[in-house]
Amino acid sequence: MTEQSIDTGTSELVCVIRERVAIITLNRPHAKNSLSSELTPAFRKLIRDFNGDPRVGALLVTGTGDAFCSGGDVKGMGDNTTPTQRTAEERIADLRIKQRTFTGALVALRKPTIAALPGVAAGAGMSLALACDIRIAAASASLVTAYLRIGFSGDYGISWLLTRTVGPARARELLLTSRRVDAAAALAMGLVNEVVPDAELKDRAFALAKSLADGPRDAIRLIKDNLDQAMQVDFETSLDAEAARMIEAGQSPDHKEAVRAFIEKRKPVFASAGRI
Repeated sequence: MTEQSIDTGTSELVCVIRERVAIITLNRPHAKNSLSSELTPAFRKLIRDFNGDPRVGALLVTGTGDAFCSGGDVKGMGDNTTPTQRTAEERIADLRIKQRTFTGALVALRKPTIAALPGVAAGAGMSLALACDIRIAAASASLVTAYLRIGFSGDYGISWLLTRTVGPARARELLLTSRRVDAAAALAMGLVNEVVPDAELKDRAFALAKSLADGPRDAIRLIKDNLDQAMQVDFETSLDAEAARMIEAGQSPDHKEAVRAFIEKRKPVFASAGRI
């Protein structure tokens, strides 16, 4: 099995490319993989770099130890109470950029993304999980919005992502109560797509990521375009856009290979899924 280590610039974020899957691991187990001033910029750079990297067909995001990501580093938030030279407007502008280049960039990525949750996903960590296309949780995992518990309103797209994942009524409940949701309840309400035994999480998540990485790249990109647009336009506009993308997909080499493979009763081998 070919595996290539990627230098992230920090030990707090580990990344390898294995069989066209970029496995990104948040590596701050002592702090439940909370986000930091080293980890988050490194993650942003990986998203930007992998966007156009032909070696990578899918991203798999997970965490070391018994947590996915506990969100912001609460212990360091005491600094917010000290005087700062920056105005509120400057701080707002800075956070907007940070959000757009993190979960914003992850949602905009036209490659499939999978979050594998070995444990808690809280606050911005929950936003990170929701920004991925598919979430697989270990049986012992849990999710919690957590913002209200420390007097925050929410960031990194939590309100938008949560509303579109579980609906407005449930999103309001989860944000206003900050109740922790275990894996079984998360599956029932659609927060996660699948729950597996803890010991099977890594293998199951990688198998899914690899199957997507081996898929037809253009079709995946166009499917994500369709799904994103469907949340913003009326039905007829969506129909028209689907028609244009359907014709575009039909002109791709991957479509022709898929048809040949179907006729020949074999697994398709897509040109867009070359090996590193």
